[in-house]
Amino acid sequence: MKKLFCFGLGFSAGALARAVLEEGWSVAGTARDPEKCEVLKAQGIEAVVFDGVTAERPLLKALEGTTHLVDSIPPSKEVACPPLQAMGEQIGTIESLDWVGYLSTTGVYGNHDGAWVDETTPLAPNLERSARRVAAEEAWLVMHERFGLPVHVFRLAGIYGPGRGVLEQVRRGRARRIVKPGQVFSRIHVDDIMATLRASMAQPYPGAVYNVCDDEPEEPAKVVEHACKLLGVDPPEPVAFEDADLSDMAASFYADNKRVRNDRIKSELGVKLVFPSYRDGMASDLKAKVG
Repeated sequence: MKKLFCFGLGFSAGALARAVLEEGWSVAGTARDPEKCEVLKAQGIEAVVFDGVTAERPLLKALEGTTHLVDSIPPSKEVACPPLQAMGEQIGTIESLDWVGYLSTTGVYGNHDGAWVDETTPLAPNLERSARRVAAEEAWLVMHERFGLPVHVFRLAGIYGPGRGVLEQVRRGRARRIVKPGQVFSRIHVDDIMATLRASMAQPYPGAVYNVCDDEPEEPAKVVEHACKLLGVDPPEPVAFEDADLSDMAASFYADNKRVRNDRIKSELGVKLVFPSYRDGMASDLKAKVG
């Protein structure tokens, strides 16, 4: 019996959990909200409340028999890797593990003024939260080196999918067409994240690092325009970045400007993207039922 355990049953890990559950896997994981845990339990997922510091019951017990482990919990302001901070070297004692995946972010590369980056590009995070991501990656890779855990790092671009992303922002009237000349972002559909993780599970390369993004980085304003076109609504008026009055958090996303290469997931794992561009993904999400 294969068993998947997800630290953080959020958007991406939750999609993977539901997919393997349908295939007969045993699935367990954590969520911060007790009510969400009850919903997950009703779906057949063994859910444990974990707030990033403590759990409602011993996590090691819930992890028993785990063959595949995903960590999708982001760093907190105090802790780079909450699961490892909470469990220490106990994770290294789980002998049943065949594969471990840490879901990181392409933010670890920092700003490259629109140039291309790949997995060999030196890490130069210019945001505190991205620096914590680097520390979390290193913590998991140390577990690989010290205990032989089959750890893989996946650096995800901006995640979207049914009910999440620019299309949904336009539907809710919350989209803004912010213009910053030369600014581009890379993106990835949740289905392609899932496909990449499944490909790595089928062909593990412990210690490997992968960028997970689509083929077409694009200016954010153009993505908003395309979403509006699909929904048959007028796009919001363009606003210069300098005049957008963004929150510190929102403005920080514009501090990094780069194009991310995804060649390694294709050449090493044989991944064929379901949605190679945001246009493909949005066309699918337009028809998807959410909830």
